[in-house]
Amino acid sequence: MKVDMRFSTKKNSKITVMKHINTLQCIYTMVVALVFVGCEDEFLEQTNPNQISTETFWQDNKDLEQGLTAAYKGLANANNINLVAELARTDLAWSSGYQRPTNNNPYYLQIFNDASPAPNQKWSTNYTTIFRANQVIEAANNLKETYTTDEEREEGALILAQARFLRGYLYFLLYHSFNEGSVPVFDFVPIEESDFYKPASPAADVKSFYLEDLMYAAENLPVKWSDKDQGKVTAGAAVALMGQSYLYEGDYETAATYFKSVIDDFGYALTPNIGSNFTTMDEFNEESILEISYSLDYKNELGPWDGRDVANPAYVRQFTGGDGAWRGAIPANWLILKYRNDPLDFSDPRNKVIEEDGTERFRTFSLRTSWSVALVDDVDMGYYLREKTGQGSIFNVRMTAFWRKHTNWDITRSEEELSPGKVRSGVNERLIRLAEIYLQYAECQIQLGNLDEALIYINRVRRRSGVQLLGLAGTGEYPANDHDNISYDANMLMEHLMFTELPLELSAEGDGNRNIDLRRWGIKAERFQELAQRRYVADHYKLLDEEGKEVTRWASILRELPAGDPEIDENWNEFQEASANYNESIHAYWPIPNSEIISNPQLND
Repeated sequence: MKVDMRFSTKKNSKITVMKHINTLQCIYTMVVALVFVGCEDEFLEQTNPNQISTETFWQDNKDLEQGLTAAYKGLANANNINLVAELARTDLAWSSGYQRPTNNNPYYLQIFNDASPAPNQKWSTNYTTIFRANQVIEAANNLKETYTTDEEREEGALILAQARFLRGYLYFLLYHSFNEGSVPVFDFVPIEESDFYKPASPAADVKSFYLEDLMYAAENLPVKWSDKDQGKVTAGAAVALMGQSYLYEGDYETAATYFKSVIDDFGYALTPNIGSNFTTMDEFNEESILEISYSLDYKNELGPWDGRDVANPAYVRQFTGGDGAWRGAIPANWLILKYRNDPLDFSDPRNKVIEEDGTERFRTFSLRTSWSVALVDDVDMGYYLREKTGQGSIFNVRMTAFWRKHTNWDITRSEEELSPGKVRSGVNERLIRLAEIYLQYAECQIQLGNLDEALIYINRVRRRSGVQLLGLAGTGEYPANDHDNISYDANMLMEHLMFTELPLELSAEGDGNRNIDLRRWGIKAERFQELAQRRYVADHYKLLDEEGKEVTRWASILRELPAGDPEIDENWNEFQEASANYNESIHAYWPIPNSEIISNPQLND
């Protein structure tokens, strides 16, 4: 059962009452002004006893729960992550609503600045959610002395731990996203205008601050919530974030300790089917560590982009290849080819397909590929309730693959049909899942020289999707499965992790990890330069449509060509501008937004 991110019924009624009170206050104020002109200042400054304020609202744990619900609703705002823009600034996506080669996306072109919408939206949303969490934290601490029962104290402690997790996570995002980690820290609720003006704290102080919140959450949150509370943050998520924080700083030994705890101590497991992590199917499953809940079941009466909606309006049209696609982010050419060539484990029975006439063949693509992206010639997976993927999209706009993630391809014939006249999706956002922790733990083990341990966890991820395992034949946990029969050294295995395993397993997921990875590995500029040299062409593909008529999907199957090949189509080039424009000192982090610089005089000191 999903956590309902809406305000409670009590909250909605309270909002209505507050609106009524505000109207009466306006009338009352005008009457007082007319009748009592010249009265003493003290009388005019007296507090209206009917006015709800921060001093009068926070009375008990029910009020804390309402505040916490508002904080969770803040977390559900997709601008906290802004995934489409985060993808566009990495090597994973070609990002523009136009047909190739036209592109004016500032993040893909690496020409964004402090006035660009994405960093402004992300900053504003992060701090709005922090403000809500701080209100709960402050009120929860104030109410501690008023509790008279153990039940009240336990309930209050859980609310406080959740609010501190949310604040810690938002500062984790800010630290890894903006200004080399140096951002203003608020550990209180601003009241006066001057309270909102804070200088940017040193990055080390920001990190210490959010780690303290996450540690508190890890020590006070439950391992698992009961069914009615599924979707609330957990101790395992806090430990995972601490592990990621140390990984991103290059402290592999400490990170590995946290990751091993996530793996061993919280009951997580890989789902049998990787697809359980990408659609409305099997939400809040055993692999999910941090997941944002969305639903189409409520608030459908609201207008487009209404902030009270409990569906996600941000991603579905950006990623779909079906009707009404905006094509905000599609897989980069190199990634498409990686998916197309993800090698099958021929010993895995899931990779065998029996045709209607009884003949047997192997799958066209790996299970991981078919569940992650839509390819025109994938005959083993449908798309938007069509039997074959190529029937579900025209693929005729120089877009040879679309991410299936974040879309509803498995339950509707079109996103418009699912939510007529709206941009809404009920697909939950899985921000951290166990496969990611496996691979990050594997990176730590590579850096620590424990290659056999790293291979165990990489191969667990690969085996789940029926993909050929790494290492010498007959070795490892699964000696009977197909292996690539390569003896890996640390450099080879790290390169595989960076450019194959992490992107194929986790592309278009998470909270901006790919930019963090490219930055901390120190390869982002080099990566753009290398990809800018690659050249491509695309072949046509014929198939039968739903009526049995032969149709052609023009230029829909991508091929890479060697330099100088006469078949090269320069319209398929990628990362040309990124290679020329990327500047590590300017583009590695989002800049502090100009809206904040203009409004906050403390940032100019």
